[in-house]
Amino acid sequence: MATVELRFSAQPEHVRTARLVAAAVARRAGVDEAVLDEVRLAVGEACSRAVGLHRSHGITAPVTVFLIEEEKAFSIEVGDEVPGPGADGSVPGGASGRRGVVSGGGLDEPEPEADDEDEMGLAVISGLVDDVEVRSGADGGVIRMSWPKTPVAVLP
Repeated sequence: MATVELRFSAQPEHVRTARLVAAAVARRAGVDEAVLDEVRLAVGEACSRAVGLHRSHGITAPVTVFLIEEEKAFSIEVGDEVPGPGADGSVPGGASGRRGVVSGGGLDEPEPEADDEDEMGLAVISGLVDDVEVRSGADGGVIRMSWPKTPVAVLP
């Protein structure tokens, strides 16, 4: 299982680089050429979402992208370091809920505009990727997307 790790500062101009790297690694891993545009678009959405979350919460840590080649699938994990709802214990069972704005150690109501953009980005990703998982917790959030690899034909 080969893994490529990419870290970049939360600047919108770096999202394009993440898309290009993801497409190149997906191609090398054996993802079907017809799916590469979906990979690029989904990674772009996930990275843009992470950049937006970092910037809106004043987080200077880099956005992380893991490109993972498995036996039958290719997966991409885009991580941010914005604590999810309930990470401070203020929202019961909040590890999988919607994100809010953290200020002064407590959880305030989400900003409507930022929340709408977050939900729209997740909807776009869900429309592009059949196998997607979104997690959030005290250490931040992760969007994991997977695509099947094209079986290699063995010639006699």
